[in-house]
Amino acid sequence: MVASPFEVALDRGRTSVGVRVDRWRAKRWAIAQCAIAAGVAWWFAQEVVGHPAPFFAPVAAVVSLGTSYGQRLRRVAEVTVGVALGVFGADLLVRVIGTGAWQITLIVGLAMTTAILLDSGQVFVIQAAVQSIVVTTLLPDPNQGWTRWTDALIGGGVALVAATVVPAAPLRRPRQQAAQVVRKIRDLLQAASEVMVTGDVDPAMSLLAEARATDHLIRELQDAADEGLSVVASSPFRIRHGPGLRKMADLVEPLDRALRSTRVLVRRTAVSAYLRHPVPHSYAILTAELATAVEVVATELVADRIASGAQPALLAVGHGSGELERTDDLSAEVILAQIRSVVVDLLMLTGMDTLEATDALPPVRRDR
Repeated sequence: MVASPFEVALDRGRTSVGVRVDRWRAKRWAIAQCAIAAGVAWWFAQEVVGHPAPFFAPVAAVVSLGTSYGQRLRRVAEVTVGVALGVFGADLLVRVIGTGAWQITLIVGLAMTTAILLDSGQVFVIQAAVQSIVVTTLLPDPNQGWTRWTDALIGGGVALVAATVVPAAPLRRPRQQAAQVVRKIRDLLQAASEVMVTGDVDPAMSLLAEARATDHLIRELQDAADEGLSVVASSPFRIRHGPGLRKMADLVEPLDRALRSTRVLVRRTAVSAYLRHPVPHSYAILTAELATAVEVVATELVADRIASGAQPALLAVGHGSGELERTDDLSAEVILAQIRSVVVDLLMLTGMDTLEATDALPPVRRDR
């Protein structure tokens, strides 16, 4: 039964909402951190330092922290120096040429040009431009220059302190994301095995579409690994997690290759179903056994372990691939090759290097 356009739109809407909620969950700590830092920066500048309206203190804190953990120290420096440059240059020019449309054009152009010549950092350049506008329009009083500079220091200082307080969630996320990639590989392999048995075209085409929509998983895994390493770099309390996270980051490439190999396997399975070319039953059995071994890999990753416990199951599939009968059908030959490729890539998650994983598999049979 073909789904109606309304049902398709409704399903996509549910998916979109789920993706957005997951995105919020991944960033909720960073949002809370920015919000608290903004409030603390305002309170400190107003109550402790005595500035009546320290608007730039919370701005500097939020811009410095951002919603990512990477390069926070650089952002603090860029915000602080950018404010200084914008305030100094604009205050100096306002005293000479006053304020107005052409003055803003000139002052912003000069501020951004100076910032570009000093440093190509985007935050640095934008802050210089924004502060030059603020000085020229909202607060042309030159006596406010020192106040804004102090507010920037306060906001940056609060951001520096906040940056050291990082939860453990970004450190767990790379392994959780890796397990999600591995389980998607498992699901695709299991479904491909079923299509090899039934030869049904519609499920094969649906499976192919599902496999082609998996690129985002690797991007999310890479982002999670980068974020975890950024947390270690920005927080002295998380330095001890560095070696483990670097090992996790090294798994992105073999997982990417394993997912690509699985997509090729699914495509050739779909082609076989479409052309009504039967795939040997032993290939379907071995694909199902590989899906079971892949689940062991995912379980190990969720338990925060190198997936060495999955090595025997993967090796058993690899050895089995050397005993399968050969055929003259191109799709079947590609399926066999991709089964072996997935095994080799996943063996690297168990602690083997590329050569060890490749050498662990016996040669395939030559007789057809």
